[in-house]
Amino acid sequence: MPYIRKRGKTWSYTVDLEKDPVTGERNQDSKGGFRTKREAELAAAKVESAVADGVYVKESNTTFEEFANTWLKLYRASNAKESSIRQRGYQIKSLLKYFAKVRLRNISRKKYQDVLINMSETMAHSTVQGIHGVAQLLFKKAMEFSEIKINPTEYAKVPSAADEEELPKYMEKEQLAEFLRLAKHRGLHDDYLMFLVLAYTGLRIGELCALTWSDINIINCTISVNGTLVNLKDKAEEYRIGTPKTKSSRRIIDVDVNIIAELERHKAKQNEFKMSKRDVYHDKNFVFGRDDNSFGYPPTRRKIEHRMKRLTQWMDLPQKFSPHSLRHTHTSLCAEAGVSLEAIMQRLGHKSDATTRLVYLHVTKAVKKEASEKFSALLSKVVKL
Repeated sequence: MPYIRKRGKTWSYTVDLEKDPVTGERNQDSKGGFRTKREAELAAAKVESAVADGVYVKESNTTFEEFANTWLKLYRASNAKESSIRQRGYQIKSLLKYFAKVRLRNISRKKYQDVLINMSETMAHSTVQGIHGVAQLLFKKAMEFSEIKINPTEYAKVPSAADEEELPKYMEKEQLAEFLRLAKHRGLHDDYLMFLVLAYTGLRIGELCALTWSDINIINCTISVNGTLVNLKDKAEEYRIGTPKTKSSRRIIDVDVNIIAELERHKAKQNEFKMSKRDVYHDKNFVFGRDDNSFGYPPTRRKIEHRMKRLTQWMDLPQKFSPHSLRHTHTSLCAEAGVSLEAIMQRLGHKSDATTRLVYLHVTKAVKKEASEKFSALLSKVVKL
């Protein structure tokens, strides 16, 4: 029989459960806050019924932050890509702002839905969708571990975007030209060539950092993508070369002969520098081996991000751009030049990607409209409608 008692103005119950098979200690389920004795009795009866049917789950006092750390360890142990682990970490940080010290069992469906609504007021629709996706995985695992009885994400929905689907950031060709001029004349060591290669190939930052001279085919004017830089602590000396993000990411990219010429000039200067620092140079054949105190080591992701931020501060841009924006820029300029979506996907190392497709459709829509207007203008000179 459950024990029902009044605490102040509210009622609570205590139900005896089976003894712990290991310690032999008595287990109990207690809960308070009921307005009437009847409400407490009904809640206790549900617990007894669940125990009798063998479906009882005693919710723990684990906080969201504690379980999130556990989930990330499990995700890391599942051989997930380093880039995916990093992305999941960022997404969980957003959830920690709302739920860090809250017990998992106290996160209701309404609380979770309210958080999605709040995020949608300041974040991009795609960003909130990503956060919601990782929350679904996390709470599903909490259910498997019997940490909670109800999954708060089960019926939750990310509010629809107010406008059309958000377009990824990319530079117009005039903006790119200005940016590359700045990189050439005001950039630091390797700035111009790094950003030139990113813009003309659509490489990911990690792929650029991992390039070695054996990946550059001067005769055929191609760049082979065989790996990506993994540098979680953002320290030059603590790195490894991981496998490409996906199977299709391993690819060969045709590049302009002028890019190859720039790379050849860079290699000649690098060889001279390498000889001057041969006793301390980390010679692993990296194309963009550093020339600072970490001689020869590949540049870190953050280093390239800071370099781009330094250059764009001198530009009058409507929004902030990151090195990854150059990947979208490559997509937009290829589309404007009439390159097929399939060919662009192959250059970027994608089988299917909604973001790339969105940029492509946005650009080609404008190109098609322009073509229609030019056609109409041409015929209007000889045909009267």
